[in-house]
Amino acid sequence: MAYVISDACVSCGTCEGECPVGAISAGDGQYVIDADACVDCGTCAGACPVGAINA
Repeated sequence: MAYVISDACVSCGTCEGECPVGAISAGDGQYVIDADACVDCGTCAGACPVGAINA
């Protein structure tokens, strides 16, 4: 199951640069993860300063 960015996202963009497969992009008001591209590595969750990314 792909990681998901919650409404707690503050749109800082930290996660986008950390994703090794480029599955994260800016969406309307917050960043989003492409579930088909996500490889479930968790790098983005560890990089999120507000803990908005969960499996």
